[in-house]
Amino acid sequence: MVLVNPPRAGLQNSVLQHILRLKPNKLVYVSCNLATLARDLTKLAVQYKVDRVSAVDMFPQTEYIETVVHLSPA
Repeated sequence: MVLVNPPRAGLQNSVLQHILRLKPNKLVYVSCNLATLARDLTKLAVQYKVDRVSAVDMFPQTEYIETVVHLSPA
């Protein structure tokens, strides 16, 4: 299993490529930026499918949420 929680800029391309080479059976991606999450999921979609998406309100009384995505090999 690989768990990633990148900064708002998302995963660096080298990290994405390493994950794709590693081919973990489970991948959990925690994101605070939906735009970079979508960008990275598009790149991961060559080998992974989204199993579940959860929104987590880590910062009540603000507009910010964390998104947790569970992925598995396609």
